[in-house]
Amino acid sequence: MFAALADPTRRAILARLAEGEATVNELADPFPISLQAVSKHLKVLERAGLITRGRAAQWRPCHLEAAPLRDVAEWMRLYRRFWDERHQRLDEYLRELQAEDTSKETQDERED
Repeated sequence: MFAALADPTRRAILARLAEGEATVNELADPFPISLQAVSKHLKVLERAGLITRGRAAQWRPCHLEAAPLRDVAEWMRLYRRFWDERHQRLDEYLRELQAEDTSKETQDERED
């Protein structure tokens, strides 16, 4: 799934499908790539479970499957908490270093 989401074209396709179903031609329209290339992107998204393709006569609309994205968002939420804590500790450490540097500069100025 992450490999499918890594490509900006596929993310743009998903964003378009979030607005509603669309055909391959409609999805391909804003991109400077061939229909065949868009079809390959759609196959990747379909294998990842992020979209489904229906069939209505000649028309094959694509639909966004949001449930897998919810799972990814939940997984990322857990790691966001981890990284937020790490960044807070780094911020504290940098403030301590800055305070030490300021203290040293003040002491050096007094000695001069």
